[in-house]
Amino acid sequence: MSFSKGINATAATLTRTRTGESRCPYSGMCVTCLDGCPGLCEVGKSAVRGKEVLYPQPFGKITAASEKDYPVDYSHFNIMGTAVGAVGIDPDPDKAIFPAVNISTAVGANGEIKMDFPAVVAAMGSTDVAANNWAHLAAGVAVSGCGIAIGENVCAMDPNVEIKNGRVVHSPNLARRVKDFQDWYNGKGFIAVQANVEDTSLGVQEYAIEKLGVEAVELKWGQGAKDIGGEVKLNTLERALQLKSRGYIVLPDPENPKVQEAYKAGAFGEFERHSRIGMVEYESFMKRVEELRRAGAKYVFLKTGAYRPADLARAVKYASDARLDLLTVDGAGGGTGMSPWRMMNEWGIPTVYIQALLVKYLDRLAARGAYVPPVAIAGGLALEDHMFKGFALGAPYIKCIGMARSALAAAMVGKTVGEAVKAGKVPNEYKKYGENLEQVFVAASELREKLGADEFNRLPVGAVGVYSYFERLAQGLRQFMCGARKFALQYITRDDIVALTREAAEVTGIKYVMEADADEVEQILG
Repeated sequence: MSFSKGINATAATLTRTRTGESRCPYSGMCVTCLDGCPGLCEVGKSAVRGKEVLYPQPFGKITAASEKDYPVDYSHFNIMGTAVGAVGIDPDPDKAIFPAVNISTAVGANGEIKMDFPAVVAAMGSTDVAANNWAHLAAGVAVSGCGIAIGENVCAMDPNVEIKNGRVVHSPNLARRVKDFQDWYNGKGFIAVQANVEDTSLGVQEYAIEKLGVEAVELKWGQGAKDIGGEVKLNTLERALQLKSRGYIVLPDPENPKVQEAYKAGAFGEFERHSRIGMVEYESFMKRVEELRRAGAKYVFLKTGAYRPADLARAVKYASDARLDLLTVDGAGGGTGMSPWRMMNEWGIPTVYIQALLVKYLDRLAARGAYVPPVAIAGGLALEDHMFKGFALGAPYIKCIGMARSALAAAMVGKTVGEAVKAGKVPNEYKKYGENLEQVFVAASELREKLGADEFNRLPVGAVGVYSYFERLAQGLRQFMCGARKFALQYITRDDIVALTREAAEVTGIKYVMEADADEVEQILG
């Protein structure tokens, strides 16, 4: 079985092989490599453009995620329904209907943060694609009553940031991002500010707490798409020098006179800015949590990536000991930013596997009576069946589902279509529905009624896309839950799904489909 697709040619890096599907299974190169080929594949293009081909293209205008076909993923499980009873509601056909399913949730050490929709948009940082769509995304999340995190590097990437004695004292970009959510906050959900190594050194979270009124902050160990720090491209020498002066790794070195000469001569057109990797250690972690709480943080979260099992165990242990308010675990396979393409495909523990380990580790905490933090699972989850399986596979610990790429896609499409509609240029795909927002966007009338006409008219139009997308997920999730006769999220259990393969059952401990309900079947057939 081949787990990778197009391993030397992919739409992500704008490459292809000359011989099409006839290629070597290990190297991914064409079966015959022709002298005279201009370099269509990743190897060939790298001979011309070098390290540029490490990253998905066009850089900064797209999101990207792995195209590797993992041995076990969510499609290897099916959701179980039943014809018997109802949990969480009267077993009455007139009452046990899917609109009555409760999908609200809560996070926080004591469940203080209430959420209407059980999702968190897990960290949108300094990349152009996130920055250009943030207002639409943040407003959509806020009106939907769920959570969002501002990702790493936003302050230091702000051209107008004010830094005194090595600490941020004013950042128009971060202030705007917080306001974009707070303007639409309805009392449900949250906004959190994340920090990496450079952000911590600059005091970004303290600034957010003290000056911007942010109540939740998130410590970042990493993400599922890569095991290094974030990177962006810089298209001017001045910007490269500025970012190096703020403590970042910038390649090639913009302070090198020969590099400056080469840039001015047109030898290359952009610099790379890279973040440093963090160094996790128990005492310093606990100290940082206490620093943030003393600074006024009401809620402290942790986001960890698809690292080795021992690091997941550390995340679980540290989150428990520090009584954190949310632990987000991000499996390999997802992605939003500009991770190196091969790393996105070939690094880390995929979502199903890391969630299976997560359950084992949390079971250990629960068995000895330790504090178990609220948990979000992330890593390529986009639709309502993914959500149900995420809750079931991680029951009873999963309180919300982390998603980023899909929510950002909804914001981008909502923005594109909405702005076209407002300009009187309805895309052909949607002309059959009408000519105005309420006709084209199926949830727009509901949202107008919820917000009032004046507020709806000033809402960033992409937010209507996010709201519509989440409403679709909400109804789809309610339908799955109604079929399983589970009328609130806390009633979903691991036996609400079955494994379709022996391997999926072995990896997760979920019952193989042919062995599910075996004891009950014996009792019934007697």
